[in-house]
Amino acid sequence: MSQRPRILFFAEAVTLAHVARPAVLARSLDSDLYDIHFASNSGYDFVLGEGLFTRWTIYTIPSERFLCSLARGARLYDFATLSRYVAEDRSLIEEVRPDLVVGDFRLSLAVSAPLSQVPYATITNAHWSPYAANDFPMPELPMVKYLGLRLSSALFRLAHPVSFVHHARPLNKLRRLHGLEPLGDLRYAYTFADHTLFVDVPSLIPTHNLPANHHYIGPILWSPEGTLPDWWENITGERACIYVTLGSSGDVRLVSTIVKALSKVNANILLATAGRTDLGALPDNIWAADYLPGEQAAQRSALVICSGGSGTVYQALSTATPVLGIASNLDQYLTMRYVSEAGAGVLLRAGMATMSAIRQATERILTEPSYQEAAQNVAHEFSRMRATERFSQLVSTWL
Repeated sequence: MSQRPRILFFAEAVTLAHVARPAVLARSLDSDLYDIHFASNSGYDFVLGEGLFTRWTIYTIPSERFLCSLARGARLYDFATLSRYVAEDRSLIEEVRPDLVVGDFRLSLAVSAPLSQVPYATITNAHWSPYAANDFPMPELPMVKYLGLRLSSALFRLAHPVSFVHHARPLNKLRRLHGLEPLGDLRYAYTFADHTLFVDVPSLIPTHNLPANHHYIGPILWSPEGTLPDWWENITGERACIYVTLGSSGDVRLVSTIVKALSKVNANILLATAGRTDLGALPDNIWAADYLPGEQAAQRSALVICSGGSGTVYQALSTATPVLGIASNLDQYLTMRYVSEAGAGVLLRAGMATMSAIRQATERILTEPSYQEAAQNVAHEFSRMRATERFSQLVSTWL
């Protein structure tokens, strides 16, 4: 039996980010020092690579179900699903017998890890922390369409504390069933662990009175490997580039609107569809592929347009490229609100993302130097905190 400390990663494969982030951290560890295991559902194998660690398959709810619940503001997980997760988590933990469990949005580990008496670290964003001073913005829920933004926002401010408790109820019910103390509302459910790892920097998303076991480690950056599309080298430097991607969780219906909005902009549009849409014939200035190396695409671009998720947003800002975030869900709104406040991008509501609004926001960012300057400031902060290095240091301390 290996004498190396054993680390078991759990990835909740409902979106690309929740697999990519733990995969990057798992790959960053020295396999001579640690026996590394990785558990996730199938579907994102291209993120994990071959032979880097021992692989395990676990059940995850379908991405479509997750995204549909997210769009409706419904609970993401019910009691039965979390119960199934806990049973599977505990069975795998018993088989692997890790010295440390690391999870990304695998909420069931808030039950499984304590019951299995194994230390647990969670990967999350600081904007979910109970120690962040958040005034939660109104996400793109169905009520906005019927009641309007102003009334819906007023109702959301009143209702979200109760709603957050409601969303955490299945997990807390499960914890009570197993003799564990309830955690509180959704913020505590998203950030509970023996070690809480924020993939942000405090200058962008500040917190206050943070417990000693909560750590900023910096953004986790990931880009798909593989060959570049044939057209990549054909793009010259005569016109600016704009990198467009809605990833695995953005509203794919917006892609055609973005394409039409940017078809007359004097720029080369680098479009990554994530294989989620087929647009047919494209305007001459738009170059499309299923996937593009995000860091390279952002590096050569003057602007990145995305859904506002922290994965792509931080990828852009790490290259000092400002962002136009067309946000739908609350996680995206929270990320882009901080980026907007820092002056490094513009937040646009998905429900208001008309061709005119997209074009105006694009031209504003491209013509006002302050966005580029603010993005450079954020990039400097990112460069001072390397997630993989910080994670490796913390793991060596814990183990």
